[in-house]
Amino acid sequence: MNLQLSDKVILITGGAKGIGEGITNAFAEEGAIACILGRNPKEAAAIMEKQTARGNRVESYAIEMTDDSTIREAVSRIALKHGHIDAVINNAGGNDAIGLRHGPEDFRRSLEKNIVSCFSLIHHALDHLIASRGVIINIGSKCSVTGQGGTSGYAASKGAMNALTREWALDLAPHGIRVNCVLPAEVITPLYERWLAQAPDPAVAREQLNRTIPLERRTTTVEEIADTVVFLTSPKSSHTTGQLIFVDGGYVHLDRACTQPTSHLKAS
Repeated sequence: MNLQLSDKVILITGGAKGIGEGITNAFAEEGAIACILGRNPKEAAAIMEKQTARGNRVESYAIEMTDDSTIREAVSRIALKHGHIDAVINNAGGNDAIGLRHGPEDFRRSLEKNIVSCFSLIHHALDHLIASRGVIINIGSKCSVTGQGGTSGYAASKGAMNALTREWALDLAPHGIRVNCVLPAEVITPLYERWLAQAPDPAVAREQLNRTIPLERRTTTVEEIADTVVFLTSPKSSHTTGQLIFVDGGYVHLDRACTQPTSHLKAS
């Protein structure tokens, strides 16, 4: 399927590792110009080298997402170089485990990192997105609707992201801008792999995790998240906006009874 993304300029925050790296690679392979916004140029350089060898285009812009001035400067540089910005993927952030035992200042810093930065980027890119009738994709989290425990800052940020997805979709509909949110649950990234490796028995921990996923008893892949993001950005998804789209193998919405080792439904 031709997703009609050739030469589209896509800004991807945190696009050099984990889910962000998968999203960057997916856009580059569709012929888009994938612009990584992040704090680690070395990680971005490895992706650029790989994709350039394939004839694809990836660019890197070193910014600190909690520094509004660096966001503004990066947006200006990209717009000046290419003449247009077609989509923004708000992916940067992290589960920093800022819970109720932390102080209000820690909570504020978590919000700055995980949601205020998203607002700042859209604010500075807004005129360019209006000009291109562009797309915004937010990368959310299951904890915005399920809770997780011990992570008030991250959960609050992702809950706000759900709300802003619908607020922005309404605000920007007159300009033809679509806004959607993709919500992963359990995705095996390198960071997740390191976390599993710390378990007393990593194999058992992985099997227990897989059992919580109703569909195929496995975690979601980075590529499955990336493919959904790319499709939602493309004109093939031209009338979808304001949606919270769970790519999680049924983790969030299907009855917990189906996560038990055996099912009441047997194949005949």
